[in-house]
Amino acid sequence: MVVSALSFLAGLLLVQQLTVLPDIKWLIVGGVAVCIIAWLRYWRCLFFVVGVLWAIVFAMHRLSDRLPEQLEGAEIQITGVIADLPEQDEKRARFDFIARDGVYAANLPGAGAAIARDGVYAPISAAIVAESDRQLPAKLRLSWYYPDQPIKAGQQWVFTVKLKRVHGNMNPGGFDYERRLFTEGIGATGYVRPSPKPVLLGRDSAGSSISVWRQSITDQLSSTLGNSPSLALIKALTIGDGNSVTQEQWEVFRRTGTTHLVVISGSHIGLIAGLVYFLVLKLWARTGLLAWSPQKVAAVAAVLVAIFYSGLAGFSVPTQRSVVMLSIAMAAIILQRNSRPFNTLSIAMFAVLIIDPLAVLSAGFWLSFLAVGVIVYAVSGRLGKLGPIWGAIKINWVTSVGLSPLLLLFFQQVSLIAPLANLIAVPVISLLVVPLSLLAVIIMFILPTSASKLFYLIDHVLQGLWWLLAHLAEIPMASINHALPSYWALLFAVPGVLLLLAPVGIPARWLSLVMFLPLVFTDTKQPETGDINMTLLDVGQGLSAVVQTSHHLLIYDTGAKFSEQSDMGKSVLLPFLRSQGVAKIDSLIVSHGDNDHIGGTASLMRGIDTEQVLTSVPQLLNEYAPSECVAGQSWLWDEVKFTMLAPQQAFVSENDNSCVLKIQSKHGTVLLTGDIEAAAESWLVETYGEALKADVLVAPHHGSKTSSTAGFLQVVQPDYVLIPAGYRNQFGHPHRDVLARYRQVNAKWLNSADSGAIVVNVKNNVFAVQGMRQAESKYWNIK
Repeated sequence: MVVSALSFLAGLLLVQQLTVLPDIKWLIVGGVAVCIIAWLRYWRCLFFVVGVLWAIVFAMHRLSDRLPEQLEGAEIQITGVIADLPEQDEKRARFDFIARDGVYAANLPGAGAAIARDGVYAPISAAIVAESDRQLPAKLRLSWYYPDQPIKAGQQWVFTVKLKRVHGNMNPGGFDYERRLFTEGIGATGYVRPSPKPVLLGRDSAGSSISVWRQSITDQLSSTLGNSPSLALIKALTIGDGNSVTQEQWEVFRRTGTTHLVVISGSHIGLIAGLVYFLVLKLWARTGLLAWSPQKVAAVAAVLVAIFYSGLAGFSVPTQRSVVMLSIAMAAIILQRNSRPFNTLSIAMFAVLIIDPLAVLSAGFWLSFLAVGVIVYAVSGRLGKLGPIWGAIKINWVTSVGLSPLLLLFFQQVSLIAPLANLIAVPVISLLVVPLSLLAVIIMFILPTSASKLFYLIDHVLQGLWWLLAHLAEIPMASINHALPSYWALLFAVPGVLLLLAPVGIPARWLSLVMFLPLVFTDTKQPETGDINMTLLDVGQGLSAVVQTSHHLLIYDTGAKFSEQSDMGKSVLLPFLRSQGVAKIDSLIVSHGDNDHIGGTASLMRGIDTEQVLTSVPQLLNEYAPSECVAGQSWLWDEVKFTMLAPQQAFVSENDNSCVLKIQSKHGTVLLTGDIEAAAESWLVETYGEALKADVLVAPHHGSKTSSTAGFLQVVQPDYVLIPAGYRNQFGHPHRDVLARYRQVNAKWLNSADSGAIVVNVKNNVFAVQGMRQAESKYWNIK
């Protein structure tokens, strides 16, 4: 069974590497192949081919439930229900919305049916309305900015929304937002229009909707615990609502390797089910009702409790996997089958992948199954029996070591103090906090006083644990960031893990340390002396560029800040630098003070050492002791010359006061211009003339119509223009007139909204310019 399940998994994985799904005719060919292979009884090969076909069919079905391109930017009125707990911050509420009663175009007084596209209403036919009704995705992710009413799960609303296809930033080492929403079945994103005013129709009953039940629990928790510092953690541990956990808290959990304890995962469900199994087994045996075996009764009770706990978490994908795994293990007890642990694990994996083949795209799938596999491998079939303390120490050790290659692959970060932190935190959370929290949740509606006393105890336990974890996180080298490992390094590390965790009698176990060396000493490719590598990162409607020479690194701007919890420094820049193995920034230039250029600076400075900060707005960055960027500044790194061309004089517009940087090597020149507009461009032309010529130009002011003037472009004469703009941004960048001017000077242009991160390699008098979306996208990404 193990090999068959792995063959099925391999078939699913193969499909996830495709850039485009095959045509339907290949499914017919595959069906014929399945029949032939089954007739020949090549069962392992059969599982592989069935895995390939199942992945393709499932992906085709999921892709068919996406917003059609012709409906992007349209204002559409929809009626439906909020599907789950909303995520709220100081600016907006974000939630999943399921359309129930159809979709129809917004009606204008006296105009009949019409769709508003980019602010302009145009009459549409009944056929188009019907088509939009049929083609609108079943599940949407909506944002409502500054809502004037409470947003609750289960509420039924009439919204006028503006939708777009699922589109996320695409960067090396970055989070694939499009993949996440694809696996969650989200077919479009959008926002609620303030006019016409949203209408609340009613709310689902708690008996008909798990989401309403969860909303009632979270409201009651907020009322009971008030401003308790542990409220966010208790919500996360009882109903799987991690929206209130702050970024600072997540960072502590990451540095201590305890993130898995804050989300409802397989370990929580398994431990709670195990406690119930043990208690029911002992209690039932004492009743004398032996018509039903105590083991069977305990197994059924454990499964029911696991389903209940998973329901509290909204039946999230990780909890579904846990319930399936537990159900199969308990089924073996009920059916009195003496199954091998790896066979049980393989059947559970096969069942999970049949239900959701896209689970292979989730880091949680790999971490959960491999964690169980590593524990089974290291513990089962060994001579001698460890006590509970040494057993816990060993499990912490084997999971920390066994999962480290995957943690480096997925997160480029490993906690060195995770074994110690988990040795303390696991029993506190799993054996004390979670059981008491669930008990308090169950009784708080009928015995609120007793529940409050329990929560008081839980609150103090969590505060004590938090104090300890926060201090552990402050230890130097508590965690290490590492470059993204290569797949060949992982091929050595995986057998190295197996050899290291093998029984003591296995000879040459020390060779496992040698097999870890390629993983530890990952060599990131650096430019040669005199070469330039520049990555224009995809930060939406903003700017951030990373310039690398042989031994130095410069960052020009840091993208936007959206809230206290979210900015581009945290979500794009730091992951990119970690994936490249960068430990220090030699120079950070913040061109000017607009949010879309300076917003990620604070997170970047907290996350990585920076030697020098240059900016045109030093008063906004006082805490980092910046120097003011001034025309005439220059320095030489690895035979690459950096020259500051502006500002020299103060312009009325702050955009025109942007730091303008010229990067010149023997192979070519790059010009970074910030948000300069016509006035600054004219001054640059008059001051520098032909010295402005550059092979690559980062478009001034995102390609706005007030910049990239004809005179400026005629002097610069770029071969390539890189446009940092957001997908379907509200400003209409880049403007069509500007694109026409780029064509007039025979410049090729790439837009980060369409290309993702754009990588420029300058070497041997050749410019290699490539967009990540074209080079590395998968079938679920927008092309």
